[in-house]
Amino acid sequence: MSGFPNSPRLVKGGIVLMDPNSSAVLRVIPLQYNPDTLTRTLQAQTVGEGADPSEALRLKGPPIETIKLEAEMDATDQIEFPDRNSSTVEFGLQPQLAALETIIYPTSAQLQSNNALASSGTLEIIPTEAPLVLFVWSKARIIPVRLTEFSITEEAFDVNLNPLRAKVSLGMRVLSINDLGFTHKGGSLYMIYQQQKERLAALSKTGTLGALGIGSIP
Repeated sequence: MSGFPNSPRLVKGGIVLMDPNSSAVLRVIPLQYNPDTLTRTLQAQTVGEGADPSEALRLKGPPIETIKLEAEMDATDQIEFPDRNSSTVEFGLQPQLAALETIIYPTSAQLQSNNALASSGTLEIIPTEAPLVLFVWSKARIIPVRLTEFSITEEAFDVNLNPLRAKVSLGMRVLSINDLGFTHKGGSLYMIYQQQKERLAALSKTGTLGALGIGSIP
């Protein structure tokens, strides 16, 4: 039992898979440990070179935002309680890793269905829309994303070669209304994300020209 019963509950970051049509939550994948760093890169979407000079500072749409993180996993604590973590005892971290990996796999049923369609002479097979991927990093940041980079480093193994420690590096591209449109569930979530940024920006205190060492703008 913790010696600090009134300590705040640690909020975990993670990934949520959602049905893009019904908005039903299909799976929640919390990170075992929150990463120490989160790298975000924003590329402004401005009018390109060769445009009218009056358009130089005109924004065409939301910036292209990318997110990178490295999450660590460790099965040591879980295998100490085999009755509560039988799958970890049997397979190590493979179930947790598979939950992340299968985000970028079509299901085996879809592959078999597509093969059957191709065998029957179907000329064009339209890929099924995958679940909407949401990166959740606090209630203020629930972001529709597409996984763009994914690497796994397995660092320790049990006697059956099941991984017991691992590092997962994820690269994600935020999907904006330019990608999804306003009517898509992901598009509405993106708008909430941007509007939250605007509310937070309004809370930031405005500086003074004096703080910059000037009295006025010439």
